[in-house]
Amino acid sequence: MSELVTVETRNEIALVTLNRPGKLNALNYALIDRLLALLDRLEADPAVRAVVVTGAGERAFSAGGDIPEFAGSMAAGVDIAVRDFCRRGQAMTARLESFPKPVIAAVNGIAYGGGCEITEAAHLAVASERAMFAKPEINIGIPPTFGGTQRLPRLAGRKRALELLLTGEPFGPERAREIGLVNRVVPHDDLLPEAFALAASILRHSSLAAARIIAAVTRGINATIDEGLLIEREQFARMAATRDAREGLDAWIARRAPDYPGR
Repeated sequence: MSELVTVETRNEIALVTLNRPGKLNALNYALIDRLLALLDRLEADPAVRAVVVTGAGERAFSAGGDIPEFAGSMAAGVDIAVRDFCRRGQAMTARLESFPKPVIAAVNGIAYGGGCEITEAAHLAVASERAMFAKPEINIGIPPTFGGTQRLPRLAGRKRALELLLTGEPFGPERAREIGLVNRVVPHDDLLPEAFALAASILRHSSLAAARIIAAVTRGINATIDEGLLIEREQFARMAATRDAREGLDAWIARRAPDYPGR
């Protein structure tokens, strides 16, 4: 059996590919487990400073959860379905959202259900002009289970999110950009180059500072403003005594490019 998720590193950027093209890169349990294990490995790898996630093949980023597999868990009982499907999928999207290195979704085609939820959880997203999105879970009589009822309203606003969640209607990449689900829409052939260029523009800066910004935003977005400001101060305090902070300030004062580790 081919690898369910593949990874290759280019210039400090890991390209992670969901690799079930014959199944539209549907998220079965083994694929999710493999992705989680790879993220652990990539976090610990100092040669990797950013991650781009995409789908194999020309048709799909990911069509969402593997419905036949999920149906088997449902038949086995609610507790098993919650454990095997819901908790596993939520662990995946939470891991992507809180990953300390920038994660960019390169949405190359269909991003339905769980594929849309990966896009929601990623820090940034670039979509091909061929991308299509949907929140179709209502069509099979369930709500989204990988975080879609929580992250999409935070990105798009309550009413726009509820329209998508309650109708299950697909929507295109420009609509996704309009509601804040993706940052950019690009010609299909430019998708990976644009995603890598976006990652490279981040890697010009301190990776430690990027991690602190990701942590502050991820933790603070669901907090009150006072709690969020405390989180911001904590993240600043973690940076203030680092070599990167000293180098950034020294370089700015000297009007030169900073020399961060890994650059």
